[in-house]
Amino acid sequence: MKNILILLLFCLFTSLSFGQNVERIEPANWWVGMKHNKIQLLVYGENVSELKPQINYLNVSVRNTTQVENPNYLFINLTIGERAKAGEIDIDFYKNGKKVLSKPFSLLKRENAEVDGFNASDAIYLITPDRFVNGNKKNDSIDDLKEKVNRANKGGRHGGDIAGMRQSLDYIKDLGFTAIWLNPLLENDMEEYSYHGYSTTDFYKVDERFGSNEEYQALAREGRTKGIKLIMDMIVNHCGSNHWWMNDLPSSDWINQWEEYTETNHRKSITQDPYASESDTKVFTDGWFVRTMPDLNQRNEFMATYLIQNSIWWVEYLKLSGIRMDTYPYPDQDFMSDWTQAMMYEYPTLNIVGEEWSDNPAIVSYWQKGKVNSNGYSSELKSLMDFPGQVAMTKALTEEESWGGGLIDFYKIIAQDFLYADPMNLVTFPDNHDMTRFFTQVNEDFAAWKQGVAITATMRGIPQMYYGTEILMTSPKDRDDGLIRSDFPGGWKGDEINVFEGKGLTDRQKEATAYIKNLLKWRQTATALHTGKLKHFVPKNGIYVYFRYDDNQKIMVVINKNEAASQLDLTRFSEMFEGERKGRNVLTEKEFLLTSEIEVEANSATILELKK
Repeated sequence: MKNILILLLFCLFTSLSFGQNVERIEPANWWVGMKHNKIQLLVYGENVSELKPQINYLNVSVRNTTQVENPNYLFINLTIGERAKAGEIDIDFYKNGKKVLSKPFSLLKRENAEVDGFNASDAIYLITPDRFVNGNKKNDSIDDLKEKVNRANKGGRHGGDIAGMRQSLDYIKDLGFTAIWLNPLLENDMEEYSYHGYSTTDFYKVDERFGSNEEYQALAREGRTKGIKLIMDMIVNHCGSNHWWMNDLPSSDWINQWEEYTETNHRKSITQDPYASESDTKVFTDGWFVRTMPDLNQRNEFMATYLIQNSIWWVEYLKLSGIRMDTYPYPDQDFMSDWTQAMMYEYPTLNIVGEEWSDNPAIVSYWQKGKVNSNGYSSELKSLMDFPGQVAMTKALTEEESWGGGLIDFYKIIAQDFLYADPMNLVTFPDNHDMTRFFTQVNEDFAAWKQGVAITATMRGIPQMYYGTEILMTSPKDRDDGLIRSDFPGGWKGDEINVFEGKGLTDRQKEATAYIKNLLKWRQTATALHTGKLKHFVPKNGIYVYFRYDDNQKIMVVINKNEAASQLDLTRFSEMFEGERKGRNVLTEKEFLLTSEIEVEANSATILELKK
């Protein structure tokens, strides 16, 4: 009799639910007190569009709902009133006047409305999480996720995770870095090459092989207590081909689709080209990055709202200091302006740096806020990666000096800063996760490496260095991502070389680590590098001299590429001396008398703090 009763109850429940269920609600929560208090929920489940949602919660209401092509989706527009209190909301779903199911939605209290954006007082440490430190071997492979750990495969998953990064925060702080930029940590449930993180399959979930959302939040919180800001790598241009919605798209225009596979032409000058054809423009913007990365259509209003809300959600959840936006020029450019404007509206002190990989400053500067563009396009983006500076610096340090080559290459790029609305907010770097390691780029010339690091740390902008730069990590000359992103020595139990313990390092590697540490720790108090001005002098006889200065500090940087010590005549720089008689080398403590000339070491970077 008992079994029959249970069966009858089950049948009754089934008939009431009409076979419907809500599998997803994204986002699953929001916060009270947000400027963005009108939000849109993406609801997914079989024939969910037939249901009518209702909420009975003080100061929270359903404005309206929208159905799209696919009946398995319903978009709910909510208003969260100014007087709404944090709590658990029940979203009740009705059909034919009967409640068939209920789903929870959390309304959370904000910890703190302010975010501390990164700026030129910071130094950023870039990490590829899978290749840094394996802090929890239990999550190396997950049964429900396709690719398993295989450290022997240079393009496979190696096991680095959030736990490893949390364990390494003191190491990063001790190096002198004040911010970390992490390559993406969100779920990438792809068959292969999933470690790099740029093929998102769930925009609201950390990949379990890295850890959990809660662990990501703990990393951010622990970093803040140690004075380390967090910059999240985001992608709005594309997702992974295994994203959950790819098997059941909300609408045919949710992604940019073609009759046959069409890849972007990567011709970034198209966005500024006054003569560009419509067909070339469409291929650039709507073409797929690669076959496994479907191109998202930000012109679809629901997609646009989804992506903006997702970015706001992560900033609020993690209390981010900044965002690094991947492939910034590839999405619809009007959407990117809207996206950035929405982020800055909610978080005015947030900083966002966009990736525009071009060695032409005219192309890069187009995207910065305040730039007056001939086509009328107005961007809201604060910062950009200084790819032109990176290319020119490497060329300057490796080319033989001549009237038209060598250090003059870098000088000429800096001289084009007039193209930028705010060159002081560019992110400068010797290398990153997508290019050959810097020590390899300068042909493993330690003197050139030190010069490049010194320029990165003292030139205008915000310095960023890639993990392993401090121990002279190398990679093949020809780009090989799996080897560029090699495992950090000591990040795995049993590693013969352990950076954290100082075991197995060469004397030169130890010297390199000490060089970066001393330079960055001094930099933390160097106000002239944080907010000061720049003045440079045309390179001459293999020597490039520039000054950074504010009302409280004056710094003189001398890059000497000569194979012998050089006598530097100071007369040429007299306009920068206002009673300063001494210069202290910030790394060696050696003092110089600023008389008629000073001697600078061969193949060196000399950084002098000037004193009266």
